[in-house]
Amino acid sequence: MSRGNLSTLYVEEITKDFVGLRALEDVTLHLQRGEILGLIGPNGSGKTTLINVITGFLKPTRGHVRVGEVEITGWPPHRIARVGLARTFQTIKLFRGLTVLENVEVAAVSAGLSRRQARERALWALERVGATRLASIPAGALPYGEERRVEIARALAARPIFLFLDEPAAGLNEQESDALLEMLLPLPQEIGCGVLIVDHDMRLIMRLCHRLHVLNYGRTICEGTPAEVRRNPEVIAAYLGTSRRVLPC
Repeated sequence: MSRGNLSTLYVEEITKDFVGLRALEDVTLHLQRGEILGLIGPNGSGKTTLINVITGFLKPTRGHVRVGEVEITGWPPHRIARVGLARTFQTIKLFRGLTVLENVEVAAVSAGLSRRQARERALWALERVGATRLASIPAGALPYGEERRVEIARALAARPIFLFLDEPAAGLNEQESDALLEMLLPLPQEIGCGVLIVDHDMRLIMRLCHRLHVLNYGRTICEGTPAEVRRNPEVIAAYLGTSRRVLPC
């Protein structure tokens, strides 16, 4: 499958029901290679559920996910990863008994690279996130902020054309969040990928993203530039319960 034909991710009218709960209802969005899209909303609004549907960890009740003209709805995660969708998780999932380098190599091998190619790709990914010095350290010995870097390196090692980051700034202080911004901002142009990021760090989101898509109670309430979204009355009400304030820049 040629990656040159896979320039846009289409998420179309996704609904996801659990027993007694509708977590998502008719959510539609698109993501192009070369852009960063922020997916935001209050806790419980369906953000991680949507990422899980897109990346194959959940099957939608209805709706479609396409990469270019390739329908990937309901595919298992490993097959979706081979198309070029990679992700991180809210709860970090490193192999703690392996070294940092081995953790990143595993991701590269799972994306279809040979062992030699995987080693080269893993070293590149660690350098890209500023974690080369950690290569020989057991993953279980890392402090929390470095674990976040390594998980992003693993996603990059999978050669993504679309990269999904689920709360990468969770637990980071302001200085670490600034470093994350500097790391992520050039990625779309540098490696030709699209990035979808979920995070509650509005200071990061507003500076990083080209567009924002806002969910509340599983439904889309707004989409637009950060400047447009931060002044939208529905968004302000969802976050703050008032229409007289705006979200932070």
